Amino acid sequence: MPPFFPFSFSPHYLISSLSLSPLSLPPPPLRRRRRAPPIGPAAGGPPARGEGGSGCRRLLRRACGFTAAVSLSPRTPPRDNIVYRMRVNMSLDITQVLLSAQSPDGATRKLAEESLKQFQEQNLPGFLFSLSNELANEEKPEESRRLAGLILKNALDAKEQHRKNELFQRWLALDVGVKAQIKGFLLQTLSSPVASARSTSSQVIAKVAGIEIPQKQWPELIASLLSNIHQVQPNVKQATLETLGYLCEEVSPEAVDQDQVNKILTAVVQGMNASEGNSDVRLAATRALYNALGFAQVNFSNDMERDYIMRVVCEATQSTDVKIRQAAFECLVAISSTYYDKLATYMQDIFNITAKAVRGDEESVALQAIEFWSSICDEEIDILDEYSSEFTADSDVPCYYFIKQALPALVPMLLETLLKQEEDQDLDEGAWNLAMAGGTCLGLVARTVGDDIVPLVMPFVEENITKPDWRHREAATYAFGSILEGPSADKLAPLVNVALNFMLSALVNDPSNHVKDTTAWTLGRIFEFLHGSALETAPIITSENCQQILTVLLQSMKDVPNVAEKACGALYFLAQGYVDAGSASPLTPFFQDIIQSLLFVTHREDAGESRLRTAAYETLNEVVRCSIEETGPIVMQLVPVIMMELHQTLEAGKLSTDEREKRSELQGLLCGCLQVIIQKLGAMESTKYSFLQYADQMMELFLRVFACRNATVHEEAMLAIGALAYAAGPNFSKYMPQFYQYLEMGLQNFEEYQVCAITVGVVGDLCRALEDKILPYCDGIMTQLLKDLSSNQLHRSVKPPIFSCFGDIALAIGENFEKYLIYAMPMLQSAADLSAHAAAADDEMLDYTNQLRNGILEAYSGILQGFKSSPKTQLLMQYAPNILNFLDALYNGKDMDDTVMKTAIGVLGDLADTLGVHAGPLINQSISSKKFLEECLASDDPLVKESADWARVAISRAISYLAF
Repeated sequence: MPPFFPFSFSPHYLISSLSLSPLSLPPPPLRRRRRAPPIGPAAGGPPARGEGGSGCRRLLRRACGFTAAVSLSPRTPPRDNIVYRMRVNMSLDITQVLLSAQSPDGATRKLAEESLKQFQEQNLPGFLFSLSNELANEEKPEESRRLAGLILKNALDAKEQHRKNELFQRWLALDVGVKAQIKGFLLQTLSSPVASARSTSSQVIAKVAGIEIPQKQWPELIASLLSNIHQVQPNVKQATLETLGYLCEEVSPEAVDQDQVNKILTAVVQGMNASEGNSDVRLAATRALYNALGFAQVNFSNDMERDYIMRVVCEATQSTDVKIRQAAFECLVAISSTYYDKLATYMQDIFNITAKAVRGDEESVALQAIEFWSSICDEEIDILDEYSSEFTADSDVPCYYFIKQALPALVPMLLETLLKQEEDQDLDEGAWNLAMAGGTCLGLVARTVGDDIVPLVMPFVEENITKPDWRHREAATYAFGSILEGPSADKLAPLVNVALNFMLSALVNDPSNHVKDTTAWTLGRIFEFLHGSALETAPIITSENCQQILTVLLQSMKDVPNVAEKACGALYFLAQGYVDAGSASPLTPFFQDIIQSLLFVTHREDAGESRLRTAAYETLNEVVRCSIEETGPIVMQLVPVIMMELHQTLEAGKLSTDEREKRSELQGLLCGCLQVIIQKLGAMESTKYSFLQYADQMMELFLRVFACRNATVHEEAMLAIGALAYAAGPNFSKYMPQFYQYLEMGLQNFEEYQVCAITVGVVGDLCRALEDKILPYCDGIMTQLLKDLSSNQLHRSVKPPIFSCFGDIALAIGENFEKYLIYAMPMLQSAADLSAHAAAADDEMLDYTNQLRNGILEAYSGILQGFKSSPKTQLLMQYAPNILNFLDALYNGKDMDDTVMKTAIGVLGDLADTLGVHAGPLINQSISSKKFLEECLASDDPLVKESADWARVAISRAISYLAF
């Protein structure tokens, strides 16, 4: 084994780490929400005896003394002995430890937490048994029971996939008798009179079911739960229905027999029925149905069963209990996205129900009623986007044009909501109310139906835009801004030309901040969708009105933070429209003023409000991107300014937590700004060499930034360094000795995987910049990349770019990549076999699979090109059959996207180009190479066709006697 590689490696690790199997990665659930009340530690539980003193410490240590490992007597069956010992252990006071873990005294709390951790590590069966017993014990305090349940739940599940798998395996490895005792305690707790205990137990049961049911374990659970439905006590029925709902959230539908699915749905729908007298039971059933909808594919295909479910859901929307009404509408929203094609016969009734809710119900209910129509829009937009002009009635996914049919009644209903603003409504990002929901839905309707919405909205705009009440002016402006995406430019341009002067005046002169805020947002929408080189209509922005627009925007950037932030956004889109404008830009005469105004905004005392500082820097970046040779010197003046500001953040003394967060945010913005400046100045011949005089100082600043522990700052600094490397070219090698340690740290950063992904991309930048000067660092880089691929802890999204990085390295170092072939090629083959035959469970998984395929193909392409014209080319011959088999599998799979198709046909050409006549017979024997090439040559995608044209020439040379 070559000395560069310090650990043994087997490519089979890759299979589990890529998480491609639909069995190991079930499809994401419906838009599910956790509705259970929080069960975190209660603040200020009853004080412990001797709390905070040495007596308390002795008590805690004594309470955790049962962490000793269990020894088994040869005279007693192991299962019975473990259970017996755990019963004995219950005499020890875990209750007190749990209460102390919620103590307001930090020392007491820390000691209790350490004791619980020690107990878990030394005796997991006893730990879980004790927690479940605590949860089930009616004589224990509610606070200790709740925390016991929370800890128990967290011992079964985690957010990170690798940790989740570890916890799953740990539970499955427990003694069967121990698990039976724990599950018995959990089921027992469902009948507790304490609501928090029941709810916590419901969640834990579902977590256990999520582990065991796919393994064909706990087969009696569902029947046991269903038997509870017939209990007289409402609290038992409520808890059972809640458990069924959580179970449906945790367990994949494929793991449950249809007969059991039918029984679950029957129990849930019966619990929702208006004849159910207890509102808590009915609410739990309604929420359970939301989670169970993914199980109801067969039932929704049956007309009678679907009718019954829909009738019960619609009846629930009329309940006297607002929570039930809200939950019922949430079910309708989920049904709209999951069973869109089954809704035609119900749409008139649903419209009546939603209209009534929007116009007269509580806001929480009305919001869900609007969300139903937003969801329908999403479905129809997706269908129409996918099929475009090829859509026919015979297509696999039908479009019923529900929005178009409902348009005459739906649009007026949505316009009414725009007038329901609140005087003191929160204008910060994230605020949400009826008017915002209505405007968002109106925008989606515009995207769905296009030009048809304009005549329905414009009378509302004209009627309200000049009224004295600010609500009417704001609603009219919001309505106009909402419909700017969707209709054609030909339809909108005349309206915008008329409205532009009016809106510019309103942005400066309207007395209402609400109106000015929405006006600036609408101007931004105009510049985003009706401005730019791609538009074929007459330009909205001309040299005549550009000065007026800029004057108003720059003045508005001095307004209150929320208005200034929207003005920055409008300027952002205005500048974006000139990024590809070439040498002519109306912004050029005002470039200096624009930059000075944006820098002024970043220094405002209130720049931390309404994301104003962030918006100003993002807009500054876009202005820099649209700069041209003429404005290059102005951008150059920015370099020392931004560098000085970054330097000042690094010189700050001791800071509070809040101050550190603000400093980190500013550092990230400044590094991001420098990255854009580097890219722009490095790409212009007139500025490239003079700008590089700052490279040493920049690099010193970036390296100092890495000392600040913040993932976002590290991402931005790493991206800036990648841009600097690309601009500096081979000269960047002088920074590598200092920079390499941070590069390696980034590649090792599994926890903050975005940093790792960006670092992988920077390795590619370095390869392109340094070429063979990267060679001294390749052993360390390749070692770490292979470790990353072998890890089941690293997020899967990082792995496709790692494969691409193999190609970058091979291109840079050529035949010197030889020493890495014996590790890289088996890894690529394992991943190729896996990805070629992966069954994509959903669109998200298919997208990831195609990203992975593209990364593998880019690796093959880089390696083949790197060895071209080398005497060591023959080293690749042994891998050629596997590469061709991969290409055959991709072609036959018929699920690759255009990007993969382009890269794949390029790899076929690379194979022929690099291996020449030696590849000819292999390509000739390939089942699908000829068909694949013909299909790519006929592609509508110009990039695919261009790659195919090149591949055809290369293949023709390799197989000169065959006609392709």
